[in-house]
Amino acid sequence: MPLTPTERDRLLLFTTAELARARHARGLRLNVPEATAIVADTVCEAARDGLRLAEAIERGRSVLGPDDVLPGVVDVVTEIQVEAVFEDGTRLAAVAEPFGAQERNDGAPGAVLPASDPIGVPQPELTLAVRNTAEVPVSVTSHFHFFEANPRLDFDRAAAYGMRLAVPAGSSFRFDPGAEAEVGLVPIGGARVAIGFAGLVDGPLDAPGAKEEALRRAAACGYRGVHDEASGAAGATDALEGAVL
Repeated sequence: MPLTPTERDRLLLFTTAELARARHARGLRLNVPEATAIVADTVCEAARDGLRLAEAIERGRSVLGPDDVLPGVVDVVTEIQVEAVFEDGTRLAAVAEPFGAQERNDGAPGAVLPASDPIGVPQPELTLAVRNTAEVPVSVTSHFHFFEANPRLDFDRAAAYGMRLAVPAGSSFRFDPGAEAEVGLVPIGGARVAIGFAGLVDGPLDAPGAKEEALRRAAACGYRGVHDEASGAAGATDALEGAVL
C-alpha cells in the first residue's frame, strides 16, 4: 500500500506509542521518546475523534503524570509539539507541561531553565493587513516565505517578499475564512534562499530580477494582492485552499 511521508510518520509515531503503552502496562517508567510518543499519539487520536485543538491538547496533557516517567524526564520535556489533522485542517498542537504543572528540579541533569525575559519571538519589521478570501481556514507556519502563502490570502505581496511571520519557530498563524488580521513580518535570515514553498522563487531571494519574476509568476497563478498590470493573467488555484503552509 503506497503511503505518503506524512502517513509513514504517523504510523511510526503510533507504533512507538503502542510499544511505550505496553511497557507502561508492565509497570515500567517511560523514557523521553516513549513518553513523547504517547502524548503526541493521544493528541492525534483526539483530533481524529473530532475534538478541537484546545481539547486535544488537554487530553494529551492528562494522559501521563510525573510518576509514569523516569526521573529527569519532567525537567527535560517541557513541551511536546505534533501536527494533527483536525476537522478544519492540519494544526500544530503544542502541549506545554505535558505531564501536568508542577515544581521543577532546577538542579536535575538536562533541566531546561526558562529565561527571565521571553525569547524566541522576533520583533516585526513590517505589519501587514491580511484578508482570507477563502471559505476555509488557512494556516501559515513560522518560517514559510509569506510572499508565497496561500493564493486566497489577500495582502500586499510585493511588501511581503523575502519575509516570514514574526512568531516563534514551529508555531503558525491561522486566518479564519472571510476575516482580516494584522500580522508582523521579519526578513528571512541565513543565506536567504527560498527553495520549494509554492515554487514562485526557488532560488536566492536577492538575486537580480528574482522579485520581479516571482511577482510575475504570482500574478499568472492568480495570487491575491499582486498588483502587476503588465501581467493580466489570473486563475484561482483553489486546490491550495485550506492547506497548512
